[in-house]
Amino acid sequence: MKKFAIVLAGCGVFDGAEIHEATLTMLSIKKQGADYVVFAPDIPQYHVINHVTGEEMPEKRNVLVESARIARGNIKPLSDFIADDFDALIFPGGFGAAKNLCDFAFKGPDCTINAEVESSVRAIADQGKPIGALCISPVIMAKIFGEVDLTIGQDPGTSEAIENMGANHVMAGHGDVVVDKERNLFTTPCYMLDAAIVQIADSTDNIVKAMLESMND
Repeated sequence: MKKFAIVLAGCGVFDGAEIHEATLTMLSIKKQGADYVVFAPDIPQYHVINHVTGEEMPEKRNVLVESARIARGNIKPLSDFIADDFDALIFPGGFGAAKNLCDFAFKGPDCTINAEVESSVRAIADQGKPIGALCISPVIMAKIFGEVDLTIGQDPGTSEAIENMGANHVMAGHGDVVVDKERNLFTTPCYMLDAAIVQIADSTDNIVKAMLESMND
C-alpha cells in the first residue's frame, strides 16, 4: 500500500489549512487504495482570523495543535518526517500555506519557506518521489525549485509572482492537474478558482490518481 505524507498549515481557510481540501485529499487517498499520515510544523500560527467576520482575533494558536483538529488528533510534528517512510508528499491549500508554511502572503516572490517544510520537500524530491500541491501551496514549490511547471489556476497577480520566482505558471481550470515530469510535481487549483465542493473533490481525486500512476511508471 502506497503511503502519502499530508502536510497541514492549521485549521481554517483564512489562517490555516483549507478544511475541504484537506479532508477530501484524505478521502481521495483512501478511496484509491493508499494510506496517509498527517504532519504539521510545531510553530506559532501567524495570526488567528474570525471566520465569521474576517477580522483578526487577539489570541495565539499553534499550527500543529490546530491541524490536529482536522486529523482527529492523529498527527505528527513535521520535524518527525522521514522521506524513506513515504511514497509521496502532498500539501492542501488554504491561506495558512502562504502565512504559516511560508510568508508568501506578505512578501510575495521575496518569501521564505519554513525550514522543516523545505527540508521535507527536498528530501522527497531527492528520492524522485511525487509531490502534490493544491490551491495556493504551489507557491512553496515555485520558491524551492525555481524553474518548474505548476498552476494556481488563473489569478494574474499570483501567477506573475510565481513567474518572478522563476517558475512557469500554466493556466488551469477545475479538476486540471499540471505535471512537471522532471520534478515529479503535481499541482491543481482547487479554491484558487471560484469552486464548489464537488469540484474540489474532482481535483483531489485527479491529483491523487495522477500521483499514484506516476509511482507505477
